Amino acid sequence: MIPVKTESAWRGTADCRNCGIRDMVLFADLHESDFNLIHAPIDDLEIPAGQPVIRMGETATSLFTLRSGMVKLVRNSVDGRQRIVRVLRQGDVIGLEALMGPTYDADAIALTNVKVCRLPLQVIQRLNNETPRLHQRLLEKWHRSLKEADDWLADLNFGNARQRVAGLVLKMRAGNDAGVATLFSREDMGAMLDLKLETVSRTLNAFVREGLLEQLDKQGRVYQVVDPEQLASPKE
Repeated sequence: MIPVKTESAWRGTADCRNCGIRDMVLFADLHESDFNLIHAPIDDLEIPAGQPVIRMGETATSLFTLRSGMVKLVRNSVDGRQRIVRVLRQGDVIGLEALMGPTYDADAIALTNVKVCRLPLQVIQRLNNETPRLHQRLLEKWHRSLKEADDWLADLNFGNARQRVAGLVLKMRAGNDAGVATLFSREDMGAMLDLKLETVSRTLNAFVREGLLEQLDKQGRVYQVVDPEQLASPKE
């Protein structure tokens, strides 16, 4: 396999020198000389909303750094239902389990249009062996992903229906605009919050009537968060 030239690698990783999220991505701490170790192409990909980045059970061949947009991680529960276990955002890594096992253990589905860098596993493994800076970054990402997964599930299974739906809305606010929340389908929200679809719809409609949210699209997926403080402590 022909090694990738340093300049090509930089372009392939979304111009890391000038990347607006450079301090968040896996290769942020690497030196230019580290790219001499790369012997496989690194691809920039754009994936439309609703399409998979990876599928549960597929052979794990790559990691993906999420450059923009949001991705939901979905797993099947023991009773056959699908459950969203976490939402990934800009700077997160998709497919970290590839470092420990042969297959991906969750579906990663684009919640919005997303841009990702696809990093072949052999690139990560070689750099991990020879570049301690990447090893440390991987450990930090792994620790963060475990903590956020635990916090995500714990926070969304606390309180009554209003508190759970409000908590999800607040968690789903965009990183670059805290006033806008992009939500899932009502079915997905019900599965995440252990609530019936009708309860989720009724609660969101109540928030709109009370002036806490303003619906921005016809599908009921995007909302302006009008009063986040009141939403954070909803009434019974």
